[in-house]
Amino acid sequence: MESTWLLLALAWLVALAFLSKAFTHKRLKLNHPPGPKPWPIIGNLNLLGSIPHQSLHLLSQKYGEIMQLKFGSSPVVVASSPEMAKEFLQTHDNIFASRPATAAAKYTSYNCSGMLWAPYGPHWRQARKIYLTQIFSPKQLDFFESTRIEERRAFISRLYALSGKPVVMRDHLMRLSLSTASQMVLSNKYFAQSEGDGSLVTFEEFQEMIDTWFLLGGVFNIGDWIPWLDRFDLQGYIKQMKELYKKFDRFHNHVLDDHQAKRKTENDFIPSDMVDILLQYAEDPDHQVKLTRDQIKGLIQVLFLLIV
Repeated sequence: MESTWLLLALAWLVALAFLSKAFTHKRLKLNHPPGPKPWPIIGNLNLLGSIPHQSLHLLSQKYGEIMQLKFGSSPVVVASSPEMAKEFLQTHDNIFASRPATAAAKYTSYNCSGMLWAPYGPHWRQARKIYLTQIFSPKQLDFFESTRIEERRAFISRLYALSGKPVVMRDHLMRLSLSTASQMVLSNKYFAQSEGDGSLVTFEEFQEMIDTWFLLGGVFNIGDWIPWLDRFDLQGYIKQMKELYKKFDRFHNHVLDDHQAKRKTENDFIPSDMVDILLQYAEDPDHQVKLTRDQIKGLIQVLFLLIV
């Protein structure tokens, strides 16, 4: 008899636990933002057309200014009004400051080392401080004014030489931006005049590397949203990212080695570009968060994005 009552009591406790879990799950589900029912495996990816922001706008008209979707196995909350955007970007910005660690962040940005992809934390805050106080301070920008003037004059000279001929301004403006950025970040002596100059790349090759980096940073990689498909690289993006990483890493290593050698040979060394500033900051023993070589590379790479 006692064993029967014990079994009944145990069954009752199990039932209560199950009901409590089911009720809690239901209550939490009711608190989630509204949104379309996801499909197995792909979630709501089928609802994104070739122009995603227009697809999201149409969905927001049905589900409201804040809605929940599922991209593969990842839940995604979408804000579609200035008021909701303010909640994410200002009121609760510390919570939502980090970006997802995508394949692009891993393979093309030194495993989230650059400020663009780094998770919110000590390294991100230090990188932001470096950019604001050391690199993009009014004093440093004034220091590079002569560089910007020189590049603008070269730009006008190139256009003048093409007088009377059809000119695609986009190409020339992109060259002006990248040439100015490269002078400010690392000096322009690292670009070869022709192919085959050791570890150097031509300016055109570097332009192509930057363009590819921009492209791969914004592609929709299926493996980011359906992780078990990541290993198959169905779209071939990861292969391209790894190839691009090798090119950038080879170039960055050459630049850093050259800058460090120059620092050792000059007694009263004065930084002449942004790489010098980063190396000087990294060698300061008073900083609690030490910059690794890969983190410096990641910060250098983001500088081209910020300037270009």
